[in-house]
Amino acid sequence: MSAAPAPKGAAGVSGDGKGPRPEPKHVAIIMDGNGRWAAKRGLPRVAGHKAGAEAVRRAMQAAVDNRVEVLTLYAFSSENWKRSSEEIADLTSHIRF
Repeated sequence: MSAAPAPKGAAGVSGDGKGPRPEPKHVAIIMDGNGRWAAKRGLPRVAGHKAGAEAVRRAMQAAVDNRVEVLTLYAFSSENWKRSSEEIADLTSHIRF
């Protein structure tokens, strides 16, 4: 997974690239491509789902560490309901709070 750098003037980025960067209040992440990630590595899709769940845990910890007030994770779209019942069960089995 990679992220594009925020444009200058965006929340948390000083306009001149210098000075303190205030913590963002709200961060939103669209989770996508875990199955493709696994396939590229010759792993089963469920390995990608597990890796995605670990990425969620890291994102949650980073949000806490950086005093982010709101973290939005879009991780299960309506398209996911079209998958096999076995894959849906695996996807949802990784949800732990």
